[in-house]
Amino acid sequence: MSDVIKINGFTNETLDWKAWLDVVNVETATPEQIRILEASHPQAKTSDYYLLLVHEPEILDHRSETYNAIMYAPGGVHRADRELAALTVSRINGCVYCASVHAQRFEQLAKRNQIVADVFTDPATAGDNERDKAIIKLATALSESPGDFDASYVQALKDLGMNEKEILDIIHAASIFGWANRLMLNLGEPVFP
Repeated sequence: MSDVIKINGFTNETLDWKAWLDVVNVETATPEQIRILEASHPQAKTSDYYLLLVHEPEILDHRSETYNAIMYAPGGVHRADRELAALTVSRINGCVYCASVHAQRFEQLAKRNQIVADVFTDPATAGDNERDKAIIKLATALSESPGDFDASYVQALKDLGMNEKEILDIIHAASIFGWANRLMLNLGEPVFP
């Protein structure tokens, strides 16, 4: 990881997350729950988040399949761009845990960290270049006022050379974090090192 960033209560440090409700005990989990956990994420069997969600294994299975398809699918827009959208939405929604995860992923993929500090400071002024700024603006619009979202945000990315499938990847990444942040914020809290 690059230098530790701490701004406005957000950080690029590795955080833990603690559920406020009882989580499934891996020792007594059903075979279906174990299968879903193993398919969801490499650390799912030790994560309160996954161990809470696996109370409803079918729903977690659908969530994980959708999330993995949006964030890790080959082709389409570069993964760093997806991470920048996720970081922006998480910052706007106040999800410190998700923001830390996606700040780290963005830094790993893009090899840049000043933009992370800038997003933590103020997404409205963040962005090292026009492409970053357009991604941040699109993610911001979907987070703050989805009813006002219009073709101008799509056109801004088209004008910068993105095709419609790449733009759809950005929209999907921003949208799933509108949902994921609310789960994290309503079911537990981040734990700082």
